[in-house]
Amino acid sequence: MKIFNTLTRNKDEFKPITEGEVKIYACGPTVYNYIHIGNARPLCVFDVLRRYFEWRGYKVNFVQNFTDIDDKLINKANAEGITVPEVAERFIGEFWTDAKGLNVREATVHPRATENIGQIQDIISSLMENGYAYESNGDVYYRAKKFNGYGKLSHQPLEDLEAGASDRLNVDTAKEDQMDFCLWKGAKEGEPYWESPWGKGRPGWHIECSAMAGRYLGKTIDIHCGGLDLIFPHHENEIAQSEAANGCEFARYWMHNGFINVDNHKMSKSLNNFFTVRDVADKFGYEPIRYFLVSSHYRSPINYSVDIIEQAKNALERLYTCRDNIDFALKNANEGGEIPSFIEERKGEFITAMEDDLNTADALAAIFTLVRDINTAIANGVGKETLTACADIFDQLTGVLGLVYNRQKADLDSEIEALIEERTLARKNKDFKRADEIRDQLKAEGIVLEDTPQGVKWSRI
Repeated sequence: MKIFNTLTRNKDEFKPITEGEVKIYACGPTVYNYIHIGNARPLCVFDVLRRYFEWRGYKVNFVQNFTDIDDKLINKANAEGITVPEVAERFIGEFWTDAKGLNVREATVHPRATENIGQIQDIISSLMENGYAYESNGDVYYRAKKFNGYGKLSHQPLEDLEAGASDRLNVDTAKEDQMDFCLWKGAKEGEPYWESPWGKGRPGWHIECSAMAGRYLGKTIDIHCGGLDLIFPHHENEIAQSEAANGCEFARYWMHNGFINVDNHKMSKSLNNFFTVRDVADKFGYEPIRYFLVSSHYRSPINYSVDIIEQAKNALERLYTCRDNIDFALKNANEGGEIPSFIEERKGEFITAMEDDLNTADALAAIFTLVRDINTAIANGVGKETLTACADIFDQLTGVLGLVYNRQKADLDSEIEALIEERTLARKNKDFKRADEIRDQLKAEGIVLEDTPQGVKWSRI
């Protein structure tokens, strides 16, 4: 498998640290509000990455954190007159509503920053001992210039980073250098705090992920991933503090997904084009959102619009129709049949696409070619063995992308079954008036009938 590594700016061949195992750390949400569709992209993309590795037989240790202490949570708590933990609990719950709606699987572990204060303080102490960190007025800062290679992930020369720091309006006089960043924030009046060797305070944002990745995955991990906006300063600072504390490489591969635009404009609250996942799901459902997010290559910028979500719904309908066609054909198929050659061909095309830097766009193309092949096979009349093989490969490939997960397969109750049987008998007896009455009655109950050469096919609307 080739992965575009932000660190090398090349498609690097993926070689895990431990054969057959993959350790992945994905930056999770700061839980002070509902997630927006920009947050949802890395959730879905790296869920696909994890699913693909598992499908290929790897054991995956997937860690995704919750940032549950931060200025944003403190401001939210103050505005609503509640505690920071209450804000965090509320929006972790809302996160899970959306994540489950999007068919995002739970990580191996979802650590919280507040559960790892001891690990955070241990790293800071180590950095202070080896001269990479210093205390100033109750805060602790990291000496960015001391780290050899600072800027290697963002590929920005030290001079450019330094110029950017000096151009900032809010100069922090507590710092030795404006490029330095905060590891530990001294407590302010009314803020949550923890006791520490440097006084009461709370962790900075960057140090949290270093501590949680190290605790649950070890000093060196296979893949670290997140949105493009996290490359600098967040991931750059993670590298600097982790490698200075541990004396070894932090992550071997760095994967970053592209931005989402809305109607060809950058998504922002100031432009009033800011959409939460909940807002979109209330109108269109969750699955079209997931389809939209995985239908393009993860590194490409993508554009959200109502038309594009409608296109996603139509594409999903093709997938659902194919799967329903298989189920219906299986009910009436004869024994026998063989595994058609197109199954291995489409599986090979799917794997080739996914091995090429997780190219889900081409992987979807392979799935839709498979849909065409399956529909043709069903039209030609095939046996149960063929249909079972088609169902299996369809479920495998769509499952890797996390699609076709909201299929409504509720059994018809006995009354409706009786009506369908009565209609079939009425048609046989040429009582078309009664047959039409039953059709209309079922339609009013949300059930549409389709008469096919193989029998009556029904679907819910």
